[in-house]
Amino acid sequence: MLFESSKIKLRKMISDDAELYHKWRNDMEVMASTNPFLDMYHMEETRGFVNQVILGSNSSKSYIILERKTETPMGIISLINIDYKNRNAECIIDIGEKNYWGKGYATESMKLLLDYGFLEMNLHRVYLRVFSFNEKAMKLYEKMGFKYEGKSRQSLFREGIWHDIIHMGILKEEYIDESIRYSKQDK
Repeated sequence: MLFESSKIKLRKMISDDAELYHKWRNDMEVMASTNPFLDMYHMEETRGFVNQVILGSNSSKSYIILERKTETPMGIISLINIDYKNRNAECIIDIGEKNYWGKGYATESMKLLLDYGFLEMNLHRVYLRVFSFNEKAMKLYEKMGFKYEGKSRQSLFREGIWHDIIHMGILKEEYIDESIRYSKQDK
């Protein structure tokens, strides 16, 4: 199945996921490395965000990441700002359950989403933004074949220090080449 791997499943996000997303969205440790607007949200704000921005947009596709065996929700992954004409989309991911951090779930989730984006949606380019202090995420993206495309200098203020936002992207042919190389290493 397209949205399954050995460790995870992706399922389309629904309105009922707002409470789950609210828990992750209000966990400052979870959001510190992905959300430029660290803030606490009321449930009504999160519900409105989920229904209008995530589910109500024709230019986004969002999925809840589930641990395959137990179907425990652990995070969210999305393609947003989908530009169908130019075949581009932005990718975002949050592993909201901290006990799943560092265990390869983000890698598998990204692979499933990129497979879908490039092989099913026929996207030409997927891009993302990552905070300069999030070295683990940058290493993951580089391992998957994303290339450095530039930065927004000192555009994020965290704990009294200015940080850059790094822009990375991957083209379909780069992803296909990287996937072939990666699968040869597994043999």
